[in-house]
Amino acid sequence: RLLTHPGVREAVVLAREDEPGHKRLVAYVVLDVSEDRSEGGTLSMQTLRQAMEQVLPGFMVPSAFVPMPALPLTPNGKLDRRALPAPDLQALAARGYEAPQGELEEQLSALWAEVLQLPRVGRHDNFFELGGHSLLAVTLIERMRQAGLASDVRALFSTPSLAQLAQGLQATEQLREVEVPPNAIPEGATQITPQMLPLVSLSQSQLDAIVARVPGGAANVQDIYPLAPLQEGMLFHHLMAAQGDVYLLRAVLRFDGEARLQRYLDALRQGLRRHDVLRTALHWEGLDEPVQVVWREAPLPVMMLQAADLGLGEDSQGDEALQALLQHSDPRGLRLSLQQAPLMQVRTLREPGRASWLMVLLVHHLAVDHQALEVMQQEIALLLSGRGQDLPPAQPFRNYVAQARLGLS
Repeated sequence: RLLTHPGVREAVVLAREDEPGHKRLVAYVVLDVSEDRSEGGTLSMQTLRQAMEQVLPGFMVPSAFVPMPALPLTPNGKLDRRALPAPDLQALAARGYEAPQGELEEQLSALWAEVLQLPRVGRHDNFFELGGHSLLAVTLIERMRQAGLASDVRALFSTPSLAQLAQGLQATEQLREVEVPPNAIPEGATQITPQMLPLVSLSQSQLDAIVARVPGGAANVQDIYPLAPLQEGMLFHHLMAAQGDVYLLRAVLRFDGEARLQRYLDALRQGLRRHDVLRTALHWEGLDEPVQVVWREAPLPVMMLQAADLGLGEDSQGDEALQALLQHSDPRGLRLSLQQAPLMQVRTLREPGRASWLMVLLVHHLAVDHQALEVMQQEIALLLSGRGQDLPPAQPFRNYVAQARLGLS
């Protein structure tokens, strides 16, 4: 599409990840001066952006347009993608910088700059033109919530400029979060009754059937509440699939020895004790709607594999052990039981002929997404470095469920 514009001689678009986890489309453009019919004879990048907005869906319009005198080439005459520069602030599609006005715009500007990893954000800048996407939108709304600015992702999509979003917040009463009713299940309970569950409606017989499937019975039930809307969709796909699970996530780690592996597993178990969503099982049979049940204690399942289990000998070379373990733990052929907590499993293997160990962590998307997996790793790193006291208090997942079901969209 860029090449069809009369003022463009050469162009290339890359998906760059200059900051980990922060990808954006960047267009590199060589202008064709002889064909440039723009006012003043110089095609502006903003004009080019506007032209692309007319012919491309929003998610395909580059976040940054970098004018180039020529595209860099390798000695073989091919495009040298590594030589293409990272976009600077000027290359990002800002609409002419104008400083934020008023306390609310200044507060939003600081939050946008933090989430988008930019030095500044003007009042007319567009969140998505600056490289924002749906995951970053969710992050921004959460940062706003923490700052007392309650909104939802829909508002950001409908009013994507900073000034528009600020005006929307001022024009309407700020959305209030629902008051989450407290968990009424006491520790050491011998029976769970419907009155103890303010977030879900279950009969006593339904409750008894659920509790009967929890190891340790009622004393091991911390909470019961419905699924969040996105979780319902994941459960649907899990039940529809005949083999494997598209929502089963996998992380692979290598350790230089068994001692370090065991320390990591101990830290992972501490994470299970911290976060209730990691000690959650699902139940749906015989119910009007599925529920999730938080166990007080949920042992981490660890499968210690032997080389012979994977057809490996002590003379295995290179990454044969890694490849065998990856094949053994391929989510395309694996399913975790969603009715048992935690919704994760560990598989370990000592590399033949070495002191090093491999570990596969399998965890279901119902409990953990990509960002949560990063948070888990950060917490484990703190625990391994003896700084567990620096961890903030864990937030109950029931609060999120209550907001998703009763409050903000």
